[in-house]
Amino acid sequence: MSPASPKGKKVCLQKSKVKTMLVCFYDSKGIIHHEFVPVGQTATGGFYLSVLEHLWKRICHVQPEYSAPGSWFLLHNNAPVHQAVAVQEFLAEKQVCMLHPLPYSPDLSPCDYFLFSKLKLPLKGRLFEDVQDIQAAVTSSLWAIPQEDVQRYFQSLLDRATRCIDAEGIYSE
Repeated sequence: MSPASPKGKKVCLQKSKVKTMLVCFYDSKGIIHHEFVPVGQTATGGFYLSVLEHLWKRICHVQPEYSAPGSWFLLHNNAPVHQAVAVQEFLAEKQVCMLHPLPYSPDLSPCDYFLFSKLKLPLKGRLFEDVQDIQAAVTSSLWAIPQEDVQRYFQSLLDRATRCIDAEGIYSE
């Protein structure tokens, strides 16, 4: 039996038959670059390196001020692909400053804290028949995130990181 909605109507809690994985980069001005992991492929160090190469080209095109050595920071979560030797070498070659949140710190992980919640809301309750449909919907939702929301997120991230530093990394809510 399906649970009842507030108005007494039954709600379908079925999940979509298809799934996709998103890799997304953004700054305080909005989305810079995103890619989906191709169907049937896993996110490996080699795949992530190719994404970073695409990101670098995009940055040089849309925000050339970031192409100068040491001019931007990349906040990674703790995914294993971020630690691949080829990835580390590429970022070192481009002189990209990397930041890594503490393990198990979703409040300092951009995707966990900000991006996923912004994507889930407009997609909630929708069923997707194929990967192209879900990727189109996710892409549309990404580009619809208001710049003001992204700017607020970055300020919030700075505030949370400052609290974490002040607490010497001890978790608090």
